[in-house]
Amino acid sequence: MKTAEQYKKLTISEFTKAAEIYETDHAGIYEMCKDDYPYIEAELSHIEYQDLLDCGCGTGPMISLLHEKDSSKHYVGLDLTPKMIEVAKSKNLKGTEWVVGDCEDLPFEDESFDVIICTNSFHHYPNPQKFFDNVKRVLRQGGKLILQDYTAPTPILWLMNHTEMPLANLIGHGDVGAYSLGQIRDFCDNCGLYIEKLEAARKFRMHLVARK
Repeated sequence: MKTAEQYKKLTISEFTKAAEIYETDHAGIYEMCKDDYPYIEAELSHIEYQDLLDCGCGTGPMISLLHEKDSSKHYVGLDLTPKMIEVAKSKNLKGTEWVVGDCEDLPFEDESFDVIICTNSFHHYPNPQKFFDNVKRVLRQGGKLILQDYTAPTPILWLMNHTEMPLANLIGHGDVGAYSLGQIRDFCDNCGLYIEKLEAARKFRMHLVARK
């Protein structure tokens, strides 16, 4: 079992290498992330917001899509990997901030955001409850978290966590764990977020919308 610091070092190493190709047609395993952008966009279409935080934003593909449709909003992208943020900054998106930081220790004031999105990043967090606690803190009252990541039926989830992810660690990936819907519910209950939607979807995806 690795320490939180070891997992985070693996993540930084992995995505430093991936940063230059992350949004290209040669992104390999990262190309599957594109399948999830429509879900995030669809959920955001039901929400009135001005300040949005993207946790684990990578090079900013999700913010780029949102900015193209509405550049009047204030977008903030946060990622642990400096190279990812460096590439994101090179886009020069007006009204957008890019911050190097830890999603388990969000470097923002209380009640700073109307909505927080997190897609395909959560399984890299060694201390998932800390992420949820920080989300609760920096969301405004009535603000929402839209989270998309991996889940699976119990036997497959066990294999993912005890076989697939340790093997991924051996080849330099920072994956930590995937969670059941029950565990996600517990994370929300523990910090006081109200679940509006929690479901398993196609391709072992988990969708969550939670409100402060």
